[in-house]
Amino acid sequence: MANEASSRSPSGALLKGPLNSTTKRIFVAGTRMNEGKTTTCLGLFSALQSVHPKVGYIKPVGQRFVEIGGSMIDEDSVLFDRTYEIATPIEAMSPVAIDPTLTRRYLDDPDSYSPELVDRISRGFDRAAYEKDYIIIEGSGHAGVGSVIDMSNASVAKLLGAKVIIVSSGGIGRPVDEIATNRALFREHGVEVIGAILNKVFPDKLEFIREYGRKGLARLGIDLLGVIPVVKELTAPNLAQIVEEIGGRWLNGEPTGRNTRVLRVVIGAMTARVALEYFKPGVLVIVPGDREDILFAAMASERMLENAGSVAGIILTRNVLPSPRMMDLIRQTALPVVISEDESYGVASKINGMTIKTQPEDCDKIPLIQKTIMENIDLERILQAFDAE
Repeated sequence: MANEASSRSPSGALLKGPLNSTTKRIFVAGTRMNEGKTTTCLGLFSALQSVHPKVGYIKPVGQRFVEIGGSMIDEDSVLFDRTYEIATPIEAMSPVAIDPTLTRRYLDDPDSYSPELVDRISRGFDRAAYEKDYIIIEGSGHAGVGSVIDMSNASVAKLLGAKVIIVSSGGIGRPVDEIATNRALFREHGVEVIGAILNKVFPDKLEFIREYGRKGLARLGIDLLGVIPVVKELTAPNLAQIVEEIGGRWLNGEPTGRNTRVLRVVIGAMTARVALEYFKPGVLVIVPGDREDILFAAMASERMLENAGSVAGIILTRNVLPSPRMMDLIRQTALPVVISEDESYGVASKINGMTIKTQPEDCDKIPLIQKTIMENIDLERILQAFDAE
């Protein structure tokens, strides 16, 4: 691997990349947003650590960020910082955050901004990769994302001298087509794609996708590095995420109910007797606040199970509160109850349209992610891509 990568600013000036030449770099890109890059990186980090304990992480260009100590830090960098003992300053793991005005500022004066962005990414990388055997570099979508500020994933992968793994949702035709398109842009930048991972595959289709996905990619000269099954618990939001999405307000059970995983949503447009059949752990019931018959049934079910959680929670709609007597009874239980101003189908639509991002507090999900990725990727093939170095 060369001592330093380089790229050019819009004016043609040569821009220097990082000085680190020893750490092996894996750049994880997606064919589009929400294909599972962060999930793949989380599991791949753990898998690499099983062979090489010194593993680093960086997300050079972030788009979803939080403010920490006056700096804009990408959410995924926060997730890795809290999940793994990386021993890297978090600012180095998230050197560039695309705030709402960055694109305009850059286009007004690209010759000034381009060297600054290259310098920030290069310095961040050198700190994140210091004394590491491998470093995972997480991209921000497909190969071309970031082109407007001359920091596309392909450009950043070239700048950092990385080899690329492309992640796409499961299937054959569309994923193979999109992987080919992304590989072409990486090739144009002189970046090696070592293979692809097909994610979110239904378990009963795993062998089919593995066989024909491999054949389809092989025709393009791309290795299939893994086929990751859909795991329902990984795509399920917790109740706190749902409350934030619908703009709801907690009425009861917030401390214990926040992290309850919601596996199924049911609209309570039935009799209380029929509703009892749906009262199971993981089920979220959406019901108007004046349906006290269903609320009574839910509380009775909760007591019968000795507060073991008959349902994940209840969302009351249209801002209709139960009677004061009913609220007193609810407060005597651990039943999570939330109220929303939307009607039932509006609440259900918002929940069904949610994009679920893994959070640092998802203690139930992270070990499952690590196990799922470890069991379904070809780690040996990934390591072989760096053997010659």
